[in-house]
Amino acid sequence: MRIENESSHILADSAKVDLIVSRIRRAEGQLGAVARMLEDGRNCDEIIMQMSAVSKAVHTAAFTLISASLEESIIEGKSNQKEISEKLQKLFLSLA
Repeated sequence: MRIENESSHILADSAKVDLIVSRIRRAEGQLGAVARMLEDGRNCDEIIMQMSAVSKAVHTAAFTLISASLEESIIEGKSNQKEISEKLQKLFLSLA
């Protein structure tokens, strides 16, 4: 069940939701690979490269979510559009 408060937004575009979920699942697999690499005694360079890939996948998913939510908020023309936009901007900055 989705619960939305007045200054939040729930992404409705199912194609974008699927894209974001796909990126998160990819990051989940990459993170599992990091754990296995550590357990297998792989070298630091390889592990850090894999961790970097995880980080990039998660950040890309987050930026895509924020961007798509902002776009929907503008298109929907909600009366609280300014509040939603400000909240999304804060979320964006928290990732930077």
